[in-house]
Amino acid sequence: MTSIQYTDVLQRSQKLSVTEQLMLMEALAQHIKQKVDSTKRHSIMELEGLGAELWTDIDVEAYIDQERDSWQS
Repeated sequence: MTSIQYTDVLQRSQKLSVTEQLMLMEALAQHIKQKVDSTKRHSIMELEGLGAELWTDIDVEAYIDQERDSWQS
Protein backbone atom coordinates (compact mmCIF):
# COMPACT_ATOMS: atom_id res chain seq x y z
CA MET A 1 0.00 0.00 0.00
CA THR A 2 1.37 3.41 -0.90
CA SER A 3 1.40 6.28 1.56
CA ILE A 4 -0.42 9.55 1.02
CA GLN A 5 2.94 11.33 0.91
CA TYR A 6 4.20 9.07 -1.86
CA THR A 7 1.04 9.57 -3.89
CA ASP A 8 1.23 13.34 -3.40
CA VAL A 9 4.88 13.47 -4.48
CA LEU A 10 4.17 11.30 -7.51
CA GLN A 11 1.27 13.49 -8.61
CA ARG A 12 3.34 16.65 -8.13
CA SER A 13 6.26 15.17 -10.07
CA GLN A 14 4.00 14.44 -13.01
CA LYS A 15 3.32 18.18 -13.29
CA LEU A 16 7.03 18.90 -13.79
CA SER A 17 8.57 19.25 -17.21
CA VAL A 18 10.47 16.29 -18.59
CA THR A 19 13.76 18.07 -17.83
CA GLU A 20 12.69 18.69 -14.25
CA GLN A 21 11.54 15.08 -13.89
CA LEU A 22 14.95 13.88 -15.07
CA MET A 23 16.67 16.24 -12.62
CA LEU A 24 14.45 14.90 -9.83
CA MET A 25 15.26 11.30 -10.78
CA GLU A 26 18.97 12.05 -10.74
CA ALA A 27 18.72 13.77 -7.35
CA LEU A 28 16.74 10.85 -5.89
CA ALA A 29 19.16 8.30 -7.35
CA GLN A 30 22.11 10.18 -5.84
CA HIS A 31 20.36 10.43 -2.48
CA ILE A 32 19.58 6.69 -2.45
CA LYS A 33 23.11 5.79 -3.59
CA GLN A 34 24.59 7.78 -0.69
CA LYS A 35 22.34 5.93 1.76
CA VAL A 36 23.29 2.54 0.30
CA ASP A 37 26.99 3.38 0.26
CA SER A 38 26.91 4.50 3.88
CA THR A 39 25.44 1.24 5.16
CA LYS A 40 27.93 -0.99 6.97
CA ARG A 41 29.46 -3.65 4.80
CA HIS A 42 30.04 -7.07 6.33
CA SER A 43 32.95 -9.41 5.95
CA ILE A 44 32.60 -13.14 5.41
CA MET A 45 35.03 -13.47 8.30
CA GLU A 46 32.27 -12.32 10.68
CA LEU A 47 30.81 -15.82 10.27
CA GLU A 48 33.96 -17.49 11.61
CA GLY A 49 33.09 -19.87 14.44
CA LEU A 50 29.36 -19.48 13.95
CA GLY A 51 27.67 -22.74 14.91
CA ALA A 52 30.83 -24.22 16.41
CA GLU A 53 28.81 -25.44 19.38
CA LEU A 54 26.96 -27.81 17.04
CA TRP A 55 30.15 -29.83 16.58
CA THR A 56 31.23 -30.16 20.24
CA ASP A 57 30.03 -33.75 20.77
CA ILE A 58 30.50 -34.95 17.19
CA ASP A 59 33.45 -36.92 15.86
CA VAL A 60 34.15 -34.98 12.68
CA GLU A 61 35.97 -37.85 10.95
CA ALA A 62 33.07 -40.24 11.64
CA TYR A 63 30.61 -37.63 10.39
CA ILE A 64 32.56 -37.14 7.15
CA ASP A 65 32.82 -40.90 6.62
CA GLN A 66 29.06 -41.25 7.19
CA GLU A 67 28.33 -38.49 4.67
CA ARG A 68 30.64 -40.04 2.07
CA ASP A 69 28.99 -43.43 2.58
CA SER A 70 25.56 -41.82 1.98
CA TRP A 71 26.74 -40.65 -1.46
CA GLN A 72 27.20 -44.27 -2.53
CA SER A 73 23.60 -45.20 -1.68
